[in-house]
Amino acid sequence: DVRLVESGGGSVQAGGSLRLTCVASGTTYTWYTMAWFRQKEGKEREGIAAIFPQAIPSAPNRELYADSVKGRFAISTDNSKNILYLEMSSLKPEDTAIYYCAARTWGGMWNRVDDYNFWGQGTQVTVSS
Repeated sequence: DVRLVESGGGSVQAGGSLRLTCVASGTTYTWYTMAWFRQKEGKEREGIAAIFPQAIPSAPNRELYADSVKGRFAISTDNSKNILYLEMSSLKPEDTAIYYCAARTWGGMWNRVDDYNFWGQGTQVTVSS
């Protein structure tokens, strides 16, 4: 069975940094897109960053970001393309949420929940002021 497992969440003060990791196991899939979503309390899950692992590193739009995190967060994969990272810096209290990694084997909108067929269980990130 395919599993996505996130780690690296925790509590940090505003202005701090965290790195989230997501390990995909039990699969030989070639991921079309890997992404990070987050869900704030009482809100819908939102896409914040996505990467197209099969694109060449210099390809435009290989990584995509929501405006709310652009310039502060960075998404990347390892060489195997089965480990996904999210480097988060200059964290703000409004970044507090449960963060989920997601992966899909087909196309669609990069930030649409229904366009992803594999999900992790989520990891809590809390940013205090």
